[in-house]
Amino acid sequence: MRDRIKEHIKEYIIENFLYGEPEDLLSDDLSFVDSGIMDSSRVLSLILYIEEAYCVYFDDDDVVPENLGSVNAIASFVRQKMRLAA
Repeated sequence: MRDRIKEHIKEYIIENFLYGEPEDLLSDDLSFVDSGIMDSSRVLSLILYIEEAYCVYFDDDDVVPENLGSVNAIASFVRQKMRLAA
């Protein structure tokens, strides 16, 4: 499941934010802030996608770079939320 979450997140980001650029531009640890991939509207779009795709919901305190700063951070956050919901 871990790899599928990462794959889905990467696919979403590549299609919606990188406009189909080669996947090798997006490593699992790439900082979205440092790379300029994310801005506030993209963060909101990503949150909505994650909530819909994985039935996990963000509290205001969850919207931090530690949870949304990279593919690895997002996948870890989603897995943690899914465990808490189970």
